[in-house]
Amino acid sequence: MHVGHIAVGLAAKRVAPRVSLGTMVLAALLPDLLWCVFLLSGIERVELLPGRGAVSYLRAGNIAYSHSLLADAVWAALLAGAYFLMRHYARGAWMIFAAVMSHWLLDFIAHRPDMPLAPGLHRHFGLGLWDSVTATYIVEGGMWLAAIILYTRATRPTARTGFYAFWIVVVFVTLAWRSNLTGPPPPSPMAMAVSSLIYFSCIVAWAYWINRLRPACYNSV
Repeated sequence: MHVGHIAVGLAAKRVAPRVSLGTMVLAALLPDLLWCVFLLSGIERVELLPGRGAVSYLRAGNIAYSHSLLADAVWAALLAGAYFLMRHYARGAWMIFAAVMSHWLLDFIAHRPDMPLAPGLHRHFGLGLWDSVTATYIVEGGMWLAAIILYTRATRPTARTGFYAFWIVVVFVTLAWRSNLTGPPPPSPMAMAVSSLIYFSCIVAWAYWINRLRPACYNSV
C-alpha cells in the first residue's frame, strides 16, 4: 500500500492526540523506510520487470528483514519501547506499536503472495488487492479519504500555512499514489530505493511540521 500506510498515521493521531503526527507516520512507514535502507545495503533485494503499475513491475526477492510479520513485531516493539521510555505515555506507545504492525496487515491485503512471516521461512502470503486498480482505488482510496476527514476534524490550523501546507501535500501524495498504481517502473532497484527513501523521509518530516501547524486537543510529543 501507499496512502493506506499514511492514512494509518493520520487516524492514529485521532486516537492518541498527545503523540506527534510525525511519530505516528514514522511508525506506519517504518518497514518501508527500513526496506529502502536494506535495499541500498544489499540486505534485501527486489526485481523490476516490464509493465505499468507496481503490481506489474515490482517483484520482491527478499524483504523478510523489513516486511515479515516477525521482523515488524520486533521493529514495532523497539520503536514503541523507545517512545515509552522517553515519554511515559502508554497509550501512545501502544498506538505506535499498532501502527508499525498495521504495515504488514495492509501489505498482506494489497500484495500478491510475497509477504513473509519471518526471515528464513519460504511461505509467503498476500490477497492481491493491487491486481485490481479499481478495487485499490475504492479500498485504499477510501481509507485515505476517511483518515483525512478524521484528522482534519481532530485538528485546527493556527494560520493559513497550516491549511495550505496540509492540503498541497495531500494532493501531491494522492498523485504519487496514482502514479505508483499506473505508472512505469523506475530505472533500477537502486534508483527506486534512493527516491523512495527521500520520498518517505520527506513525508515523515512534513508530518512533524504539520503537527506544529495543526495542533490537536492535547500537546503532542
